Amino acid sequence: MSPEAPRREEPRPEGLRAEDPRTARTKGRLRTSLLAECADRPLAEVSVSAVVRRAGVGRATFYLHYEDLTALAVDACADVVHAAVDALHAWQTGPSPLPPTRPPAALAAFLAQAADRAPLYRTLLLPGGDGPLGRRLHRELRARAVAERAAVGAPHPELVGSAVAAAFTGVLADWLHEDIRADPEALADHLWRLLMALHRAIGPGGGGGHPTRAR
Repeated sequence: MSPEAPRREEPRPEGLRAEDPRTARTKGRLRTSLLAECADRPLAEVSVSAVVRRAGVGRATFYLHYEDLTALAVDACADVVHAAVDALHAWQTGPSPLPPTRPPAALAAFLAQAADRAPLYRTLLLPGGDGPLGRRLHRELRARAVAERAAVGAPHPELVGSAVAAAFTGVLADWLHEDIRADPEALADHLWRLLMALHRAIGPGGGGGHPTRAR
């Protein structure tokens, strides 16, 4: 999730050309610049002028790629969405079909890193889970949960996928806005048990399941 970390590739529709390397580099510089500007102040106090000056590009170049700072911020925060999804599935490294009773360490690590950028994330992830970052996080978490339940024949994948995505996104948002008081390790434990309970609430014969696969 650091600005220097390799950016995860988004899947491209068939036939769509890859992004020009120069464009990718320019966008990367703008994302890094925005995250640096937001390190100790909210997005509302950041200007386009400050971002382009730090990035070493012109205003015209900025507007060639982004409509406004919010659009850039959502792009810059895309990695947090991938990190969240990956953290919830970090236990899937071995042959066991069932998750551990304790959350993977990656989940608490993700929450700790999210807390470090709370001022920026609070701008895009509103209380309850709304906002551009919240909607993107909900969409990707739901898609992952629905696909994995459907793959193993678990009942009502759409229903459970929506519940899992809404619960995680809403709790994360409220925690970042300090409506929930817990350290990252405690919150990871609470979230893990909550998501397991949601998956198990509607399983084969009325029970069974877990955060990614039903029993």
